[in-house]
Amino acid sequence: MKSLAEITKEELIDLESRCWMTHDGMWFFICMNNFGIEQANKLNKSAIRGLAPFEIERTKKVIGYQEEKMKSFQEFKDYFTIAQKLFIPPFMNATMSFPQENVMRWEFAPGQCFAYKGIKRIGAIDQYECGVIYRIECWLDSLGIKYNTIPKINKCLMHATGQCSGEIELTFS
Repeated sequence: MKSLAEITKEELIDLESRCWMTHDGMWFFICMNNFGIEQANKLNKSAIRGLAPFEIERTKKVIGYQEEKMKSFQEFKDYFTIAQKLFIPPFMNATMSFPQENVMRWEFAPGQCFAYKGIKRIGAIDQYECGVIYRIECWLDSLGIKYNTIPKINKCLMHATGQCSGEIELTFS
């Protein structure tokens, strides 16, 4: 058995993220079974929006970002590069990149989005409203960054098109 000191940072992030995502998935499943998929989607998005400011403030504190507002793409890129390692571990099968100034790109391996796989498993994928990209949009709202998501997402892109990727154009004042 490992001692606590022998557990790597990556193992700890993976463990905590998997536990959180399992809780999130079970919460969604129970809401769906009790209230229906429409209400589960609505509650899920409400919970994501309510959680985002806490995630942002806690992350800023942990990494030592002390500015009230991000003023540039480079500040956001530096911040998000660290934050994504805490919130988007490898098992989520997401790639986040910055292909050009003021653009953040996301892409999931075909059929491999963790949310897609989980919601498909519970039989609600055809009515699921994507909470993954919505969460990133809520983080941007909490950071006070204006953005445009391309494509606009409501239902699961992976289910609708067989792939999930897009870009978020960022605007800094």
